[in-house]
Amino acid sequence: MNTELIGIIFMYLATIALAIPLGKYIAKVFKGERTWLDFMAPLERFIFKFSGIDPNREMTWKQHLKALLTINVIWLFYAFFCLLFQSHLPLNPDKNPSQSPDLAFNTALSFLTNTNLQDYSGESLATYFTQHFVFMFLHFVSAATGFAAMMVVFKAMKDKVTDKLGNFWDFFLKSITRVLLPLSIVVAIILAFNGTPTSYKGKDTVIGLQGDTVHISRGPAAAMIAIKQVGTNGGGWFGVNSAHPFENPNYLTNMVENMSIFVIPVALVFALGFYLNKRKLAWVIFGVMTIGFLCMLYPSVKAEIGGNPAIAHMGISQPTGSMEGKEVRFGPAASAFWGITTTVTSNGSVNSMHDSMMPVSGMCQMFDMMINAFYGGVGVGYLNFYIFVIIAVFISGLMVGRTPEFMGRKIEAREMKIASLVALLHPFLILVGTSLASYILVNYANAAWATKPSAWLNNPGFHGFSEMLYQYASSSANNGSGYAGLTANNIFWNVSTGMVIFLGRFLPIIGPVAIAGILANKKFVPESAGTLKTDTSTFGIMVLAVIVIVAALSFFPALTMGPIAEHFSIK
Repeated sequence: MNTELIGIIFMYLATIALAIPLGKYIAKVFKGERTWLDFMAPLERFIFKFSGIDPNREMTWKQHLKALLTINVIWLFYAFFCLLFQSHLPLNPDKNPSQSPDLAFNTALSFLTNTNLQDYSGESLATYFTQHFVFMFLHFVSAATGFAAMMVVFKAMKDKVTDKLGNFWDFFLKSITRVLLPLSIVVAIILAFNGTPTSYKGKDTVIGLQGDTVHISRGPAAAMIAIKQVGTNGGGWFGVNSAHPFENPNYLTNMVENMSIFVIPVALVFALGFYLNKRKLAWVIFGVMTIGFLCMLYPSVKAEIGGNPAIAHMGISQPTGSMEGKEVRFGPAASAFWGITTTVTSNGSVNSMHDSMMPVSGMCQMFDMMINAFYGGVGVGYLNFYIFVIIAVFISGLMVGRTPEFMGRKIEAREMKIASLVALLHPFLILVGTSLASYILVNYANAAWATKPSAWLNNPGFHGFSEMLYQYASSSANNGSGYAGLTANNIFWNVSTGMVIFLGRFLPIIGPVAIAGILANKKFVPESAGTLKTDTSTFGIMVLAVIVIVAALSFFPALTMGPIAEHFSIK
């Protein structure tokens, strides 16, 4: 067990050690300074020339959002129709069928929004074509979309008074060619050399030890798995994701994949400091995020290595901790660590079954997604945190009787209205969705129009409620992990979570970009003795308090009816 704990400590410290220089490199890329990947410039110029885009044309925040939303609509239709007709497309050696319209709707929206909630199994309801040219393509562009939106906010914070905030397409393409693609290549090579399949052949047939015939799925999986981790996407090649021995063959690949989940989100915090030349601010933000991360990690690891009290009451020893739903290759500590890193970001990949974890772990994972601002996904993690910063600055200003200011701009009613709406949207989507599902389950248990809700849950009581709460938390946070005990591949869940996924992705992008754009166009106020310092531990504590209060007040009652009640029922 001590070895397992050393393993997760090493993974975290190694990630931080990689994130700091990566953040410095990212800042240099977007400041236009020389980097070792400048040899990608000719490719970038070719792409811009071929597409007729002038990367030097400055855009306003509204033009950024117009470009972002327009291209995403195009990708949505492309993905939807590919999935709807995938059985007629090439690269389908296993003859997998097309997806139903409601499943294709959910899947296309899910991968478009960096959510990757998978109401299907990749072995049976996806083809090599859609895995590569739909899912892997969206893995790259969805992460790059969040990256580009974040750079608009960075740019707005950097310049004193401006309505010109760089070029969306320049931010978008460079995030792929200079960050996502190089890191994905490194991870893919490590996976391929450790046994992850890279073949375009169909299922292999082998004879098992008991003489039975087994059909083993494979495919060119290594490349997709690399970007699913690096881009905080999470959508796996195989149905059980990184718990599959092909997708995650050994402890080395487990470490590489786990570190890949949050190395970019952490690096982007440091990139902010290098980009704005405000490293102290970056360390304050990193400190707040890390405190939140550790507050979720410790209870989860403790619960998993401590074993299940219900089994202990039967007099059965659990020397290896709670192993239900976990891989013996990784153990409970590494599984708990992955469970927190994947939910504290918007990754959603799993190396064990979250549905089988202890209630305390489930609560921590849900709370990660409900807060949705500790590290977070590529780009959007900082955007969510930015909203809490704006609220904290406003409250702090009111407490001292001074007009709130952030980075030399006055925060007024318009910005606060946007920030408040974005902050309230997340709990609204999660709680209303869960309430609706619970109401239908109780009052229309056998309704055909709702695909027989009595068959939704494989677990009754508190845990069944947790399954539904987790599904909407995962959807709204654009995370994508889920409790497998919920039967979600039906019209109700595909459509309802699809709508939550859509609203939970784009409105929280539009809000911070709009706030940053409005603030950037305001008169710059020079710092004075009365200016609120935002790069101090005091302000960091204020931001953390705002995050906890908003999340606790919104979600504690729902958590009480789910994982908290379940925890006390098995004590």
